Amino acid sequence: MVVLTGLVVALRYAFDQGWIWMQELVTWMHAAVFMLAAAYTLSRDEHVRVDIFYRRLSARGRAVVDTAGVVLLLLPTCGWMVYTGLDYVAASWGMLESSRETGGMPGLFLLKTLIVITPALLALEGVAFALRAWLALPGPVAEGRD
Repeated sequence: MVVLTGLVVALRYAFDQGWIWMQELVTWMHAAVFMLAAAYTLSRDEHVRVDIFYRRLSARGRAVVDTAGVVLLLLPTCGWMVYTGLDYVAASWGMLESSRETGGMPGLFLLKTLIVITPALLALEGVAFALRAWLALPGPVAEGRD
């Protein structure tokens, strides 16, 4: 993305050349990186967390908070995103939507598909995240995993 952005700028200002598809490609790549990286970031436990209280909790308390966050916040939000985005994405696929701009990128429907893939991946990773929190605990909850 950085190289392509540099190329777009150099072509525009040094050579007075520019192509809409190149500019759109940067935007599409940016969107895809953020949407696809959301579940990965959660899997690495590198998501944004306000841990004023969280870091002081016991391991069991952190597992409760993580599970509550997944069940009460993440899963409903992901479900809502899939529910509301499905018709939007289906309509885009129905017309094989491409850029509205002359000379723009084809295949916008592929990018819009990430609108439903992202929450599905996030929900899947959220469940795994909550399970990992509980399975990492010592004691009766985690003893049966051998």
